[in-house]
Amino acid sequence: MENFIVSARKYRPDSFDTVVAQSSITTTLKNAIKNSQLAHAYLFCGPRGVGKTTCARIFAKTINCSNLSPEVEACNECESCKAFNTSRSFNIHELDAASNNSVDDIRQLIDQVRIPPQVGKYSVYIIDEVHMLSSQAFNAFLKTLEEPPKHAIFILATTEKHKIIPTILSRCQIFDFNRIGISDIAGHLEYVAKNEGVTAEKEALNIIAQKADGAMRDALSIFDQIVSFSGKDITYQDVISNLNVLDYDYYFRLVEHFVKNEVPDSLMIFDDILNHGFDGHHFINGLSSHLRNLLVCKDPVTVQLLEVSGEIKDRYKVQAASCENDFLLKALEISNECDMQYKMSQNKRLLVELAIVRIAQLTLKKK
Repeated sequence: MENFIVSARKYRPDSFDTVVAQSSITTTLKNAIKNSQLAHAYLFCGPRGVGKTTCARIFAKTINCSNLSPEVEACNECESCKAFNTSRSFNIHELDAASNNSVDDIRQLIDQVRIPPQVGKYSVYIIDEVHMLSSQAFNAFLKTLEEPPKHAIFILATTEKHKIIPTILSRCQIFDFNRIGISDIAGHLEYVAKNEGVTAEKEALNIIAQKADGAMRDALSIFDQIVSFSGKDITYQDVISNLNVLDYDYYFRLVEHFVKNEVPDSLMIFDDILNHGFDGHHFINGLSSHLRNLLVCKDPVTVQLLEVSGEIKDRYKVQAASCENDFLLKALEISNECDMQYKMSQNKRLLVELAIVRIAQLTLKKK
Protein backbone atom coordinates (compact mmCIF):
# COMPACT_ATOMS: atom_id res chain seq x y z
CA MET A 1 0.00 0.00 0.00
CA GLU A 2 1.57 3.30 -1.10
CA ASN A 3 1.93 6.15 1.35
CA PHE A 4 -0.87 8.71 1.21
CA ILE A 5 0.24 12.35 1.25
CA VAL A 6 -2.38 14.89 2.28
CA SER A 7 -3.23 17.47 -0.40
CA ALA A 8 -2.00 20.38 1.77
CA ARG A 9 1.52 18.88 1.57
CA LYS A 10 1.32 17.33 -1.89
CA TYR A 11 0.19 20.60 -3.54
CA ARG A 12 2.29 22.95 -1.42
CA PRO A 13 3.66 25.66 -3.76
CA ASP A 14 7.33 25.22 -4.69
CA SER A 15 7.82 28.44 -6.68
CA PHE A 16 6.62 32.05 -6.42
CA ASP A 17 4.30 31.58 -9.43
CA THR A 18 2.41 28.73 -7.77
CA VAL A 19 1.59 30.74 -4.60
CA VAL A 20 -2.14 31.50 -4.64
CA ALA A 21 -3.51 35.06 -4.20
CA GLN A 22 -0.39 36.73 -2.71
CA SER A 23 0.93 38.31 -5.92
CA SER A 24 1.92 41.67 -4.38
CA ILE A 25 4.18 39.92 -1.86
CA THR A 26 5.73 37.45 -4.31
CA THR A 27 6.39 40.26 -6.84
CA THR A 28 8.14 42.37 -4.16
CA LEU A 29 10.31 39.42 -3.08
CA LYS A 30 11.21 38.55 -6.68
CA ASN A 31 12.19 42.17 -7.40
CA ALA A 32 14.34 42.26 -4.24
CA ILE A 33 16.19 39.12 -5.41
CA LYS A 34 16.51 40.43 -8.98
CA ASN A 35 17.97 43.78 -7.86
CA SER A 36 20.12 42.21 -5.09
CA GLN A 37 18.37 44.30 -2.45
CA LEU A 38 17.89 41.66 0.23
CA ALA A 39 17.06 42.81 3.75
CA HIS A 40 18.61 40.98 6.69
CA ALA A 41 15.23 40.41 8.42
CA TYR A 42 11.66 39.87 7.18
CA LEU A 43 8.41 39.48 9.10
CA PHE A 44 5.63 37.51 7.40
CA CYS A 45 2.33 37.96 9.21
CA GLY A 46 -1.27 37.02 8.48
CA PRO A 47 -3.94 34.41 9.29
CA ARG A 48 -3.27 30.66 9.28
CA GLY A 49 -2.93 28.70 6.05
CA VAL A 50 -2.27 31.62 3.67
CA GLY A 51 1.32 30.75 2.69
CA LYS A 52 3.67 32.49 5.15
CA THR A 53 6.04 29.57 5.83
CA THR A 54 5.70 28.38 2.23
CA CYS A 55 6.82 31.78 0.88
CA ALA A 56 9.69 31.83 3.39
CA ARG A 57 10.91 28.44 2.10
CA ILE A 58 10.56 29.44 -1.56
CA PHE A 59 12.46 32.69 -0.85
CA ALA A 60 15.24 30.78 0.96
CA LYS A 61 15.52 28.30 -1.91
CA THR A 62 15.54 31.02 -4.60
CA ILE A 63 18.25 33.27 -3.07
CA ASN A 64 20.60 30.27 -2.85
CA CYS A 65 19.94 29.04 -6.40
CA SER A 66 23.04 29.38 -8.59
CA ASN A 67 21.11 29.35 -11.88
CA LEU A 68 18.03 31.59 -11.57
CA SER A 69 15.54 31.69 -14.45
CA PRO A 70 14.71 35.04 -16.18
CA GLU A 71 11.42 35.03 -14.19
CA VAL A 72 13.47 34.95 -10.93
CA GLU A 73 12.49 31.36 -10.07
CA ALA A 74 14.75 28.60 -8.71
CA CYS A 75 16.10 26.20 -11.35
CA ASN A 76 15.54 22.97 -9.33
CA GLU A 77 18.68 21.56 -10.98
CA CYS A 78 21.67 23.06 -9.13
CA GLU A 79 23.11 21.37 -6.04
CA SER A 80 21.52 23.89 -3.67
CA CYS A 81 18.02 23.38 -5.16
CA LYS A 82 18.37 19.59 -5.14
CA ALA A 83 19.47 19.66 -1.49
CA PHE A 84 16.47 21.83 -0.62
CA ASN A 85 14.00 19.60 -2.54
CA THR A 86 15.23 16.50 -0.73
CA SER A 87 15.20 18.21 2.71
CA ARG A 88 18.96 17.90 3.23
CA SER A 89 19.97 21.54 2.80
CA PHE A 90 22.20 22.98 5.54
CA ASN A 91 21.46 26.54 4.39
CA ILE A 92 17.88 26.62 5.67
CA HIS A 93 17.20 26.35 9.37
CA GLU A 94 13.62 26.17 10.63
CA LEU A 95 12.94 26.92 14.28
CA ASP A 96 9.61 26.50 16.03
CA ALA A 97 9.40 29.39 18.51
CA ALA A 98 6.53 27.70 20.38
CA SER A 99 8.86 24.97 21.70
CA ASN A 100 12.15 26.96 21.58
CA ASN A 101 11.11 30.15 23.31
CA SER A 102 13.70 30.60 26.07
CA VAL A 103 16.86 32.75 26.23
CA ASP A 104 19.02 29.57 26.03
CA ASP A 105 17.35 28.56 22.75
CA ILE A 106 18.04 32.00 21.28
CA ARG A 107 21.64 31.87 22.55
CA GLN A 108 22.12 28.57 20.66
CA LEU A 109 20.66 30.19 17.54
CA ILE A 110 23.03 33.19 17.86
CA ASP A 111 26.03 30.81 18.11
CA GLN A 112 24.80 28.94 15.04
CA VAL A 113 24.34 32.16 12.99
CA ARG A 114 28.11 32.82 13.04
CA ILE A 115 28.83 29.70 10.94
CA PRO A 116 28.90 30.58 7.19
CA PRO A 117 27.10 28.34 4.63
CA GLN A 118 29.10 25.56 2.94
CA VAL A 119 27.07 25.66 -0.32
CA GLY A 120 25.29 28.77 -1.62
CA LYS A 121 25.48 32.39 -0.45
CA TYR A 122 23.06 32.62 2.46
CA SER A 123 22.04 30.85 5.63
CA VAL A 124 18.31 31.47 6.11
CA TYR A 125 16.71 31.16 9.55
CA ILE A 126 12.92 30.71 9.43
CA ILE A 127 11.38 31.23 12.88
CA ASP A 128 7.74 30.10 12.93
CA GLU A 129 5.17 31.47 15.42
CA VAL A 130 7.72 34.03 16.55
CA HIS A 131 5.20 35.76 18.85
CA MET A 132 5.62 32.78 21.24
CA LEU A 133 9.15 33.89 22.22
CA SER A 134 9.42 35.19 25.79
CA SER A 135 10.20 38.90 26.28
CA GLN A 136 13.68 37.96 27.56
CA ALA A 137 14.30 35.86 24.43
CA PHE A 138 13.14 38.76 22.22
CA ASN A 139 15.58 41.11 23.95
CA ALA A 140 18.43 38.58 23.64
CA PHE A 141 17.64 38.32 19.91
CA LEU A 142 17.62 42.08 19.20
CA LYS A 143 21.31 42.73 18.55
CA THR A 144 21.74 39.72 16.25
CA LEU A 145 18.56 40.60 14.35
CA GLU A 146 19.77 44.15 13.76
CA GLU A 147 23.37 43.34 12.77
CA PRO A 148 23.66 39.71 11.65
CA PRO A 149 26.64 38.41 9.63
CA LYS A 150 26.44 39.11 5.87
CA HIS A 151 25.48 35.52 5.09
CA ALA A 152 22.51 35.37 7.54
CA ILE A 153 18.90 36.25 6.70
CA PHE A 154 16.07 35.94 9.21
CA ILE A 155 12.45 35.30 8.21
CA LEU A 156 10.01 35.52 11.10
CA ALA A 157 6.46 34.19 10.63
CA THR A 158 3.51 34.91 12.91
CA THR A 159 -0.28 34.89 13.06
CA GLU A 160 -0.31 37.51 15.86
CA LYS A 161 1.76 40.55 14.92
CA HIS A 162 0.38 42.62 17.81
CA LYS A 163 2.23 40.36 20.30
CA ILE A 164 5.65 41.18 18.86
CA ILE A 165 7.55 43.97 20.61
CA PRO A 166 8.04 47.21 18.58
CA THR A 167 11.85 46.95 18.74
CA ILE A 168 11.65 43.68 16.75
CA LEU A 169 9.12 45.12 14.27
CA SER A 170 11.34 48.13 13.56
CA ARG A 171 14.22 45.85 12.52
CA CYS A 172 12.20 43.88 9.92
CA GLN A 173 10.63 44.41 6.53
CA ILE A 174 6.97 43.58 7.24
CA PHE A 175 4.77 41.69 4.76
CA ASP A 176 1.06 41.33 5.56
CA PHE A 177 -0.47 38.24 3.92
CA ASN A 178 -4.14 38.46 2.92
CA ARG A 179 -6.91 35.98 3.60
CA ILE A 180 -7.44 34.05 0.36
CA GLY A 181 -10.69 34.83 -1.48
CA ILE A 182 -13.40 32.21 -1.97
CA SER A 183 -13.05 32.29 -5.78
CA ASP A 184 -9.25 31.79 -5.55
CA ILE A 185 -9.64 28.83 -3.17
CA ALA A 186 -12.37 27.26 -5.32
CA GLY A 187 -10.19 27.69 -8.44
CA HIS A 188 -7.23 25.97 -6.77
CA LEU A 189 -9.46 23.15 -5.50
CA GLU A 190 -10.68 22.64 -9.06
CA TYR A 191 -7.05 22.28 -10.20
CA VAL A 192 -6.31 19.79 -7.38
CA ALA A 193 -9.48 17.78 -8.15
CA LYS A 194 -8.52 17.58 -11.83
CA ASN A 195 -5.02 16.34 -10.96
CA GLU A 196 -6.42 13.73 -8.58
CA GLY A 197 -8.99 12.47 -11.10
CA VAL A 198 -11.89 13.70 -8.96
CA THR A 199 -15.02 15.17 -10.54
CA ALA A 200 -16.53 17.93 -8.39
CA GLU A 201 -19.52 20.22 -8.76
CA LYS A 202 -18.58 23.92 -8.71
CA GLU A 203 -21.06 24.66 -5.95
CA ALA A 204 -19.55 21.86 -3.83
CA LEU A 205 -16.07 23.40 -4.12
CA ASN A 206 -17.57 26.81 -3.33
CA ILE A 207 -19.01 25.50 -0.05
CA ILE A 208 -15.60 24.01 0.90
CA ALA A 209 -13.98 27.38 0.11
CA GLN A 210 -16.50 29.21 2.31
CA LYS A 211 -15.98 26.76 5.17
CA ALA A 212 -12.18 27.23 4.95
CA ASP A 213 -12.55 30.91 5.94
CA GLY A 214 -9.67 32.24 3.83
CA ALA A 215 -7.14 29.48 4.63
CA MET A 216 -5.93 27.32 1.73
CA ARG A 217 -4.56 24.62 4.06
CA ASP A 218 -7.97 24.25 5.72
CA ALA A 219 -9.65 24.03 2.30
CA LEU A 220 -7.32 21.23 1.16
CA SER A 221 -7.84 19.34 4.44
CA ILE A 222 -11.63 19.57 4.02
CA PHE A 223 -11.25 18.48 0.38
CA ASP A 224 -9.40 15.31 1.49
CA GLN A 225 -12.11 14.64 4.07
CA ILE A 226 -14.87 14.93 1.43
CA VAL A 227 -12.96 12.65 -0.99
CA SER A 228 -12.73 10.03 1.78
CA PHE A 229 -16.49 10.39 2.33
CA SER A 230 -17.76 10.40 -1.26
CA GLY A 231 -14.97 8.91 -3.40
CA LYS A 232 -14.04 10.32 -6.80
CA ASP A 233 -17.33 12.13 -7.38
CA ILE A 234 -18.01 15.13 -5.15
CA THR A 235 -21.53 16.56 -5.18
CA TYR A 236 -23.01 19.60 -3.45
CA GLN A 237 -25.24 17.29 -1.38
CA ASP A 238 -22.23 15.25 -0.17
CA VAL A 239 -20.45 18.40 0.99
CA ILE A 240 -23.35 19.93 2.93
CA SER A 241 -24.16 16.63 4.67
CA ASN A 242 -20.52 15.98 5.60
CA LEU A 243 -19.73 19.53 6.73
CA ASN A 244 -23.06 20.04 8.50
CA VAL A 245 -23.98 23.03 6.30
CA LEU A 246 -27.60 24.08 5.81
CA ASP A 247 -28.80 23.77 2.22
CA TYR A 248 -29.42 27.10 0.42
CA ASP A 249 -32.80 25.71 -0.63
CA TYR A 250 -34.22 26.01 2.91
CA TYR A 251 -33.60 29.75 2.95
CA PHE A 252 -34.96 30.34 -0.55
CA ARG A 253 -38.18 28.54 0.37
CA LEU A 254 -38.38 30.38 3.67
CA VAL A 255 -38.14 33.84 2.05
CA GLU A 256 -40.86 32.84 -0.45
CA HIS A 257 -43.16 32.06 2.50
CA PHE A 258 -42.13 35.28 4.27
CA VAL A 259 -43.14 37.41 1.27
CA LYS A 260 -46.55 35.65 1.13
CA ASN A 261 -47.04 35.99 4.95
CA GLU A 262 -47.27 32.19 5.33
CA VAL A 263 -46.39 31.84 9.01
CA PRO A 264 -47.34 28.11 9.47
CA ASP A 265 -45.26 27.02 6.45
CA SER A 266 -42.28 29.07 7.69
CA LEU A 267 -42.48 27.47 11.16
CA MET A 268 -42.68 23.97 9.62
CA ILE A 269 -39.48 24.60 7.61
CA PHE A 270 -37.71 25.63 10.85
CA ASP A 271 -39.01 22.46 12.54
CA ASP A 272 -37.65 20.37 9.65
CA ILE A 273 -34.24 22.07 10.05
CA LEU A 274 -34.18 21.27 13.79
CA ASN A 275 -35.10 17.63 13.03
CA HIS A 276 -32.06 17.41 10.75
CA GLY A 277 -29.82 18.15 13.74
CA PHE A 278 -29.09 21.86 13.20
CA ASP A 279 -29.39 24.22 16.14
CA GLY A 280 -31.30 27.49 16.16
CA HIS A 281 -28.22 29.70 16.30
CA HIS A 282 -26.75 28.04 13.21
CA PHE A 283 -30.08 28.62 11.43
CA ILE A 284 -30.46 32.29 12.41
CA ASN A 285 -26.87 33.06 11.32
CA GLY A 286 -27.56 31.41 7.97
CA LEU A 287 -30.81 33.37 7.58
CA SER A 288 -28.98 36.66 8.26
CA SER A 289 -26.38 35.76 5.60
CA HIS A 290 -29.13 34.88 3.12
CA LEU A 291 -30.97 38.18 3.69
CA ARG A 292 -27.69 40.06 3.38
CA ASN A 293 -26.98 38.30 0.06
CA LEU A 294 -30.43 39.28 -1.23
CA LEU A 295 -29.78 42.88 -0.21
CA VAL A 296 -26.44 43.09 -2.09
CA CYS A 297 -28.18 41.61 -5.17
CA LYS A 298 -30.50 44.61 -5.33
CA ASP A 299 -27.79 46.83 -6.82
CA PRO A 300 -25.54 45.97 -9.80
CA VAL A 301 -22.60 47.66 -8.02
CA THR A 302 -22.78 45.48 -4.88
CA VAL A 303 -23.69 42.20 -6.62
CA GLN A 304 -19.94 41.39 -6.82
CA LEU A 305 -19.96 41.05 -3.01
CA LEU A 306 -21.95 37.83 -3.46
CA GLU A 307 -19.54 34.94 -2.89
CA VAL A 308 -21.47 32.09 -4.52
CA SER A 309 -21.21 30.35 -7.89
CA GLY A 310 -23.31 30.68 -11.08
CA GLU A 311 -26.62 28.87 -10.55
CA ILE A 312 -27.09 30.00 -6.95
CA LYS A 313 -26.20 33.58 -7.92
CA ASP A 314 -29.00 33.56 -10.52
CA ARG A 315 -31.46 32.29 -7.88
CA TYR A 316 -30.43 35.12 -5.56
CA LYS A 317 -30.97 37.71 -8.30
CA VAL A 318 -34.44 36.34 -9.09
CA GLN A 319 -35.51 36.27 -5.43
CA ALA A 320 -34.01 39.71 -4.71
CA ALA A 321 -36.19 41.17 -7.48
CA SER A 322 -39.32 39.93 -5.65
CA CYS A 323 -38.30 41.48 -2.27
CA GLU A 324 -38.42 45.16 -1.39
CA ASN A 325 -35.44 46.88 0.24
CA ASP A 326 -37.54 47.92 3.21
CA PHE A 327 -38.59 44.29 3.89
CA LEU A 328 -35.01 43.00 3.66
CA LEU A 329 -33.63 45.68 6.00
CA LYS A 330 -36.30 45.09 8.66
CA ALA A 331 -35.93 41.29 8.35
CA LEU A 332 -32.15 41.65 8.79
CA GLU A 333 -32.74 43.81 11.84
CA ILE A 334 -34.99 41.14 13.42
CA SER A 335 -32.61 38.23 12.63
CA ASN A 336 -29.63 40.20 13.95
CA GLU A 337 -31.54 41.05 17.14
CA CYS A 338 -32.38 37.34 17.57
CA ASP A 339 -28.70 36.42 17.06
CA MET A 340 -27.59 38.80 19.83
CA GLN A 341 -30.26 37.58 22.28
CA TYR A 342 -29.75 33.86 21.55
CA LYS A 343 -27.13 33.07 24.20
CA MET A 344 -29.07 34.79 26.99
CA SER A 345 -32.45 33.27 26.10
CA GLN A 346 -33.90 30.48 28.28
CA ASN A 347 -36.29 29.27 25.56
CA LYS A 348 -34.12 29.41 22.45
CA ARG A 349 -36.59 27.71 20.10
CA LEU A 350 -39.34 30.17 21.01
CA LEU A 351 -36.97 33.11 20.43
CA VAL A 352 -36.19 31.95 16.86
CA GLU A 353 -39.84 31.10 16.13
CA LEU A 354 -40.87 34.56 17.30
CA ALA A 355 -38.31 36.11 14.93
CA ILE A 356 -39.70 33.99 12.06
CA VAL A 357 -43.29 35.09 12.84
CA ARG A 358 -42.25 38.75 12.98
CA ILE A 359 -40.42 38.55 9.64
CA ALA A 360 -43.33 36.71 8.00
CA GLN A 361 -45.71 39.52 9.05
CA LEU A 362 -43.57 42.43 7.82
CA THR A 363 -45.25 42.66 4.41
CA LEU A 364 -48.68 42.04 5.97
CA LYS A 365 -48.44 45.30 7.91
CA LYS A 366 -47.69 47.18 4.68
CA LYS A 367 -50.70 45.64 2.93
